[in-house]
Amino acid sequence: MTTLKAKLQEDLTTAIRARDELHSSTLRLTLSAITKEEVAGKEARVLSDEEVLKVIAKEAKKRREAAEAFAQGGRPEQAARETAEGEFLDTYLPKQLTDDELVAIVTQAVEEAKAAGAEGPRAMGAVMKIVNPKVAGLAEGGRVAAVVKQQLS
Repeated sequence: MTTLKAKLQEDLTTAIRARDELHSSTLRLTLSAITKEEVAGKEARVLSDEEVLKVIAKEAKKRREAAEAFAQGGRPEQAARETAEGEFLDTYLPKQLTDDELVAIVTQAVEEAKAAGAEGPRAMGAVMKIVNPKVAGLAEGGRVAAVVKQQLS
């Protein structure tokens, strides 16, 4: 078992003992998503810490989207719970890049792409290829794409 998955298991046990319903249910759902990912495909496998982080990030994003949907649907108490779950899952993720840090990385990538001959909006793919490995897990794809579009236009 990976160290991150083991930490999630330990935290689940602690949350259950503390009768912390929010954290225990969030951890249960996250661990089941990890297990589902492990058994997906032709044969079962053990996820690396990096793959576990991707699953946690996906779960946190689901919570943010659900909170937004509940807020728009006039269910503030459910939106607040989803937001709390998402913030709790964020504690397991690496610190996200600030807007300034992201802009600096994208600016450098745009310059590299221009040096390679790619310019204008059609250079989006080339720039994203340079940026994605640098920001993997540190910024959401939509945020990165928005900054790249802004820099290229």
